[in-house]
Amino acid sequence: MGTLVWLVVGALCLAGVSVAKDSPPKVQVYTRAPGDFGKPNTFICHVSGFHPPEISIELLRNGVKIAKTNQTDLAFDEHWHYHLTKHAAFTPYKGEEFACRVTHMGTTKMFIWGVLSGMEKTRMSLNHLQCWVSLQKLQPY
Repeated sequence: MGTLVWLVVGALCLAGVSVAKDSPPKVQVYTRAPGDFGKPNTFICHVSGFHPPEISIELLRNGVKIAKTNQTDLAFDEHWHYHLTKHAAFTPYKGEEFACRVTHMGTTKMFIWGVLSGMEKTRMSLNHLQCWVSLQKLQPY
């Protein structure tokens, strides 16, 4: 009986049966401190919720791979979905583009990070305020 159990377990392993379903990564691109031109910062790309664990993460400055980066060890949750974080020290300057290129299961996607100009920050703040005011009107008292 014990031999039969091991044969079944072995057959399942060889058949490639997985506990987790294939899942594309969720990607977050952000910086350690608020993004300001000319100020040293850390560019971060956090990739989570993916399976299988084979994944490639590259940080790019103006389309060129950043050479000096650090990456956490591959970790997983109770559902066998994985997560990784890659980061690099950088100083953003006006006109530059920073991106995280993620390749998983043969699909490559780019996630762009950018510093907003003062006018864009003001416009964004006003849009958020307008949205907040609109939501407040919908709330019952």
